[in-house]
Amino acid sequence: MEQVFNLVNEMSPFLLLGFLLAGLMHVFVPGQVYNRYLSGGNFRAVLYAALFGIPLPLCSCGVLPTAMSLRREGASKGATVSFLIATPQTGIDSIIATYSLMGLPFAILRPIAALFTSILGGQAVNILENENNKPFKPKGNRNHTQDSENANLSIIKRLGNALQYGFVDMMRDIGKWLIIGLIVAGLITVFVPDSFFISFADKPLLSMLLVLVCAIPMYLCATGSIPIAVALMLKGLSPGTALVLLMAGPAANVASILVINKVLGKKTLLIYLASIISGAILFGLGIDYLLPREWFIPSILNTSAHCAVENPLQWFNLTCTIALILLLINALTLRFRNKKETTCCSEACNKTAPLSSTKIFNIEGMRCIHCAKGVKRAIAELDGIESVIVNLDAKQATIKGSATDEDVIKAINRIGFKATNHNKE
Repeated sequence: MEQVFNLVNEMSPFLLLGFLLAGLMHVFVPGQVYNRYLSGGNFRAVLYAALFGIPLPLCSCGVLPTAMSLRREGASKGATVSFLIATPQTGIDSIIATYSLMGLPFAILRPIAALFTSILGGQAVNILENENNKPFKPKGNRNHTQDSENANLSIIKRLGNALQYGFVDMMRDIGKWLIIGLIVAGLITVFVPDSFFISFADKPLLSMLLVLVCAIPMYLCATGSIPIAVALMLKGLSPGTALVLLMAGPAANVASILVINKVLGKKTLLIYLASIISGAILFGLGIDYLLPREWFIPSILNTSAHCAVENPLQWFNLTCTIALILLLINALTLRFRNKKETTCCSEACNKTAPLSSTKIFNIEGMRCIHCAKGVKRAIAELDGIESVIVNLDAKQATIKGSATDEDVIKAINRIGFKATNHNKE
């Protein structure tokens, strides 16, 4: 328990800063900026996609609707794959949190590794799928409503939206996974014998393959994977293998594998996975064999080695930890309350609203705010839609309008989710 508290206490100031920066990026950087530079099957589009994706605070499920939307608006297949690989591996929040717990070398190498693997995957798609790599023509004029609304708001209101996004919306997205990561880290600290990973000390490639087999199917967010990696390193895992976990865990999971196979094709999926695996192993072996091991000692060891009284930042860290805990409690409370309220609302809608005008659709695969926003945007673009309410916690969309069930389901499925009409089940 003490080890988990030390992890939270060390991370909290940097996590709060990361959430703030993520909110500022979301509000003040228009979405059109990302779309404008990602068309064309060339190296420049792949590079821009990677550079745009690295600082974005999107997880491996939240990146899916964003990437599919970019693809529909004209992004090339290579640029789309580059964006899919780079974005979930890092984020401004996870880079700062990596520095806080794992030190500066890890914080520098992590985005560099993401940049390399994303360019490798995007360029491989450009070369190997050249005949299918023509960018899509945008399907109609998409309404950039959110960007327009933000541009018309005062600075104070935009800052308020940034705080709302960073400390409420993002907390709802990754708060659960961050807590799970901390719990897993604590369980590893308590139950994994100190000698377990020492047996792999002279077999780094074997330990990396073992981590890959466990990490790729799992859902791990870029920030939530950090305490797990730290706990494993404290048990003897090599720094290179820890980097493999940090790269492969957030970059892929079962949901992203299924969506990429469905939307971009099996060949693109194989390139995507091969790029993540080869890049992770290459950088992992490079750390273990080419760089001094003392560069990669987790920062928490240095922190715990000093008496708490001697730490001038003790009270600041403790204040940040309390604030982080309160924000996490608020996020979990909102999830529970919204789910309860939406269930009641949905039942009321079923009883009072005619099915011809108001319909409820169950949606599989939504995990974060970005997923919900992608679904809402996809439905809102259809003709005949009057209103759309998407509830992440209930995994439902309530729409009002004349659009057909088939059109709504196709629009949702097209961005990587699975929809069914709740009223017909």
